[in-house]
Amino acid sequence: MKQVQVKIALVILAAMLAAGFVSCAKKADSAAAQPSQGTLSAGLPDLKGRTIRAVTENAYTPLNFVDPKTGKAMGWEYDATEEIARRLNAKVEWHITSWDTMIQAIRDGQFDVGMDGITINDERKAQVDFSVPYMTSQQFMLVRAGETRFTDAKSFAANPKLLIGSQAGTTNFYVAVYNVLDGNESNPRIKLFETFGAAVQALLAGDVDTVLMDAASSKGYVGANPGKLKVLGEALGTEEFGFIFKKGSDLVEPFNKAIESMKADGTLDRLNTKWFFEYQP
Repeated sequence: MKQVQVKIALVILAAMLAAGFVSCAKKADSAAAQPSQGTLSAGLPDLKGRTIRAVTENAYTPLNFVDPKTGKAMGWEYDATEEIARRLNAKVEWHITSWDTMIQAIRDGQFDVGMDGITINDERKAQVDFSVPYMTSQQFMLVRAGETRFTDAKSFAANPKLLIGSQAGTTNFYVAVYNVLDGNESNPRIKLFETFGAAVQALLAGDVDTVLMDAASSKGYVGANPGKLKVLGEALGTEEFGFIFKKGSDLVEPFNKAIESMKADGTLDRLNTKWFFEYQP
């Protein structure tokens, strides 16, 4: 589990990419949820039509979400995964689950690959295997458009009446604890929600005063709520996102090769442009 000068940040991220860098599952209710047959790209491993069980949360705009107008599941990670499968001559069978059960479900082999803007860190590496990073992002403070009581993390922390909305176990939560507040993971100023979407709704309702998120998601929520939200302050932390797999999965190497090929030919840059600049909620 960001948008102060989001377009500048995303241009930087796109440049970095080009430089080289769970619960019972249910199928997402969209055309993308149906298995899709791939077409092998030259020089990449051939998965021979294998079906890949992919899982996400559909609550992390614009990486994975349900379009409110069409009811279709979509986003950057949907497009990227479908393209990876196409290049590897594989099919994707989409499932959804909650964030708090996703890593365990991957560990248990319920699904083959998981994604939800998952930050690569050592604690998670002990539980699952990661792909190479497919995106680098930063944490920012999402606030209501009329917010004037604070201008950055320091002035936020100085006012004990101000509250942060977050989701337990996410990078956003830990940045709130250690980069904004006092290092106490039980700090009552952090209000926990099941999804980032619920935290944002609490922000809009005035129940909390900021929600920390990466630039990509911040842009999505600002765009979906014109005139109601904005991003405040400077970046609070940098993170890399990766796909997760069961330890020892034979899909890690093929995914890595497909991701690298998508970096090299500009596909990841085009996805960045589509979802972070062109998409209009």
